[in-house]
Amino acid sequence: MVTSSLGGILYPASLPTFTRLPPPPALEDLVAWFWIPEWHIPHGRISRQEVIAYPASNFVIEPNIASFVGPTTRRGHRDLMGRGWAVGALLLPAAVPAFTDDPEGLRDDALALGLPELRAAVDERMTGGEPDLTKQGSDQTEEEADLTEDKADPGVRRVQAATLVGQWLQDRAPTPTDEALLANRMVALIGGDSSVLRVEDAAELLDVSSRTLQRLAKRYVGLPPSALIRRRRLQEAALRLRTEPETDLAALAADLGYADQSHLANEFRQVLGFTPSGYRRSQPER
Repeated sequence: MVTSSLGGILYPASLPTFTRLPPPPALEDLVAWFWIPEWHIPHGRISRQEVIAYPASNFVIEPNIASFVGPTTRRGHRDLMGRGWAVGALLLPAAVPAFTDDPEGLRDDALALGLPELRAAVDERMTGGEPDLTKQGSDQTEEEADLTEDKADPGVRRVQAATLVGQWLQDRAPTPTDEALLANRMVALIGGDSSVLRVEDAAELLDVSSRTLQRLAKRYVGLPPSALIRRRRLQEAALRLRTEPETDLAALAADLGYADQSHLANEFRQVLGFTPSGYRRSQPER
């Protein structure tokens, strides 16, 4: 199944093409999902993509670079030009030790990995090959016909590219420990339960101490649990402002557990650089 998720993208209307793929069962403890943007920007134009990224690390393959991208603390952007693509894996905490013992040291930073063979293999899948039109109908064997169809089908090529990235990770990531799996559960709980407004709430639901959560977050995420909670609330606020333009800001702040509208506005401005009302006004008319 292919799904689309634009939760961390601040201006999804300007995104060229974005595909999200679920991980296979063998990677469910390591990868939240695979994400694949593709773009073909007319000559002389630039498409700026602004995001408030999920509070997690990513493994990213592009034509000229492979990298482990650490967790972010602020709004980011990338200017897209010409034709290009990326194949990324949003990593669960249990996958982080495959790349670093210190994700905190890679906040708002990236670690170049090289990996020329993997990059070449993924590039071959992503760019594909034009179907062989010299053979048609009865001149093609069944196997050749299937191959031609696969080369022409961008959905198939995306799945193949993500499979290559996932297999590389599966071959190199350590078997998740109980501690790593607990870190996964912590992130899933904080990211998916809007009733978790304090670190103590998460600790109680997971039946551990707040100090344990602080330690897990430092080792496997690189951001403190409180930052994970704040990021979830900001992403939800941004989503509501995009999809429910008539939402009352005071009511939105209350729904998301902010002390008041000013608290929401201050946190929005601190991380994103603009106010909730300014962000709402910047959205294209529906």
